Amino acid sequence: MLSAGAHAEGNVEVHKYYSGTVVVTSFLALLLQASLHKYGRWAELLDLPLLVTIYFGVSKRNPASGLFLGAVIGILQDALGHDSPIGLYGIAKTIVGYLASSVGAKIDTEHPVSRFGLIFLLFHFHQAILAVTTRTLLDQPARFFTPRLLLDSVVTAGLGMIIFSLLDRLRRSS
Repeated sequence: MLSAGAHAEGNVEVHKYYSGTVVVTSFLALLLQASLHKYGRWAELLDLPLLVTIYFGVSKRNPASGLFLGAVIGILQDALGHDSPIGLYGIAKTIVGYLASSVGAKIDTEHPVSRFGLIFLLFHFHQAILAVTTRTLLDQPARFFTPRLLLDSVVTAGLGMIIFSLLDRLRRSS
């Protein structure tokens, strides 16, 4: 017999959050991401909306909700950003949200090493989607991998570990 929060396929727990947690967290991540560029290039090392998309995608373990959350966050990030056309991040975060939710439904991602690895891999997957979309739809050059992207992925994954542990505290007990 499965517990109330268990998922039928892999007996992986689906986490519940207080009402408004996903909306407020997403809004804060978008707001911070949009305003951090004022403080220098170091702020470009991390992608807070991507971290929120991954975290709630993995936690909710529902590919449809992960896809929707990624789409909304990505389009809002495009709208708030100053350097990307509307839809570029929307496409990438939609696919990442779906993939994160699908992975979250299959394996337990509560262990710190698995979280770091998942963030690291999904960051590079996100960048590959951005590069393919930029090359294909915008007919502009885009690199798939640079040493800077490696640094960005390590910083984002490291910060993601801290943010994920803070977001874990927002879970509603079942």
